Formats: sequence, C-alpha cells, structure tokens
Amino acid sequence: MTDPHLSGLSGSIVHDEIIPARAPWAHHVKQGETLRIVDLEGNQAVDFLIYSAADDSERYSAQDTVAAQGNLFLREGTVLLSNEGRPLMTITGSAVEYHDTIGGACSCESNTLRYGHHTKSQHACVENFLEANLWEGRGKRDIVSNINFFMNVPVEADGALGIVDGISAPGLTVDLRAEMDVIVVVSNCPQINNPCNAFNPTPVRMIVVA
Repeated sequence: MTDPHLSGLSGSIVHDEIIPARAPWAHHVKQGETLRIVDLEGNQAVDFLIYSAADDSERYSAQDTVAAQGNLFLREGTVLLSNEGRPLMTITGSAVEYHDTIGGACSCESNTLRYGHHTKSQHACVENFLEANLWEGRGKRDIVSNINFFMNVPVEADGALGIVDGISAPGLTVDLRAEMDVIVVVSNCPQINNPCNAFNPTPVRMIVVA
C-alpha cells in the first residue's frame, strides 16, 4: 500500500519517526536533506528551533527572517535565516497557507499568567525545548524565538495577537530543505488551554529524505 505521507517526496528515507503527543524531539539534518512534518490528526502546533550543526551559537532568527521577507508569516518559499543572516532551511512545500513565527512557545509561567495558577504544573513547550537541548549540552539561554508550524496566530486590528483554531487538517504537511547541516529541535506542543491543538495534543510524524 502506498504511504500517502510520502507523496511528492523524492530520494531515500534516512529517518522516519512519530513524535508522541506532548513530546520533545531533536535530530541532525544534513545539508540538502528534506524534513517533512506530517500533522497526523490535524490542528496540532509544532514548535520548532534550528541550530547550525557546525556552531550552535548560530541559530534561527525570527527577526532576520521576518525582516528579509517583509512578512510576519512563513509560507512556501520562505528562507529561514540565522542570527548571522545565513540560510538555515527553506520551506519548499506547505499544504497550509502560512505558519506562525511570532506567537512564541508556551511555558509554565505563561500558562499561569494566561489561564490561572491551577495550570502551573502543566507541561509546556519551553520544558520540551529544555529537555531536547540538554541532550547536546544547550541550556535555557539557547532557546530563542521559535517557529510554530500549523499554528494560526492572526494579528488583530488593535495589534494584539490572537491564538485561534489552526488551519491544518489530518495528513497535511510542511517540507523544509536544509541549506547547511542543522540541528532541529521540536516541541510537539502540549498546550491544552487554547485552540492551537484543538485542546487535544496529538502525534506528528517526522520524515527525512536525502
């Protein structure tokens, strides 16, 4: 049976893994390889960081990326730039119109502020990033503004950011080509207090092809 999640990918599969709901993930992606993220059940936010494998002090920069493209939202064709202004990865395909780069990552502290003290013990993306980064010796200071794939964060008329239902659906994908050897760090968002995950975090699939 043909795997529909591989449609349109060319090359040999070098990694194929399902990230459980709420879990962290990290993987080295070599220059020229493509990472496909599959939203298996739909409406799942995937928080995403990128580091240069050669020197992880070079990492994804939301400011440089937004300034270079003159747009807050990430779309097919967007080049994801580092704090050195160099291309880390390029979005070569996207089954949804746009992705968020300004909404940030949920944390225990922000959950408490937004949703009440009873949420303080709930797991959050910052904790996932910390866990995944610790595997290679990075710490809290190495967490920068992240990408939120499949997340819908419109800018309201008064300039406020909204967090509303996602624009994804089961089986939709985003493809990223590595422009240098990179380390990808992911939090499969555990948020249950707003609609970014339809209040129900679900697994996603990561496929790397060479």
